[in-house]
Amino acid sequence: MTLTLTVSDEVHALAPDFTHLTVEAHGLANGPSTEASSALLDDAARRLASRLDGRAPHEDPHMTAWREAYTAFGAKPSRTRNSAEALAKRALSGVGLPRINVLVDLYNAISVAHLIPVGGEDLDRIQGAMRLVRAAGDEDFVTVVGGEEVVEHPDAGEVVWRDEAGVTCRRWNWRQGPRTRLTEQTVSGIFLLESLAPMSVPEVEAAATELAELVEKFSPGARITVGTPQSAA
Repeated sequence: MTLTLTVSDEVHALAPDFTHLTVEAHGLANGPSTEASSALLDDAARRLASRLDGRAPHEDPHMTAWREAYTAFGAKPSRTRNSAEALAKRALSGVGLPRINVLVDLYNAISVAHLIPVGGEDLDRIQGAMRLVRAAGDEDFVTVVGGEEVVEHPDAGEVVWRDEAGVTCRRWNWRQGPRTRLTEQTVSGIFLLESLAPMSVPEVEAAATELAELVEKFSPGARITVGTPQSAA
């Protein structure tokens, strides 16, 4: 069953050029990071360096647009970077990209190579439809601090992804909660690619196609559906 994702009018008003595209997959075979998935991350870092050609990630026009969107809903983009910029910064540092598990490695590699925020959710852990909204401020966001599960609440007006149980990702694509993340037990997942102008729709589609091909390569036989780009236009 295809997951329904909606974007509220308030978010569209904040970012009229926002576009999102999904890759949904069933019959996945996840597991610990491998040499192959690790190599993809290393290659993505090289592609990023070539793309930036000496610039810092935040100087890329797409990342500049995300910083402006974050500022518009009250976040400080230099402190809470969008997921693509945060990964890109790590990729170009001595720290390097984290190795989480195969599926997360795949979508992180695409995020870095194309410099686009990409997230992944376990479809079996999502409750109801997913919505991108501006938070009231009283929604629950379950996260882990110091090894202990705690409940936080987003700021009023903050852009968040949520389902019927609560917030799944804070500050648009800054921090995902552990409840719906992709684990080694995940068999059905949805990958979400998010863009703002000046990134074109064909660029987003190219990133989604590459991700779908990687998922098929690492999970042979998985049933994969690439959605249609959705925007306010």
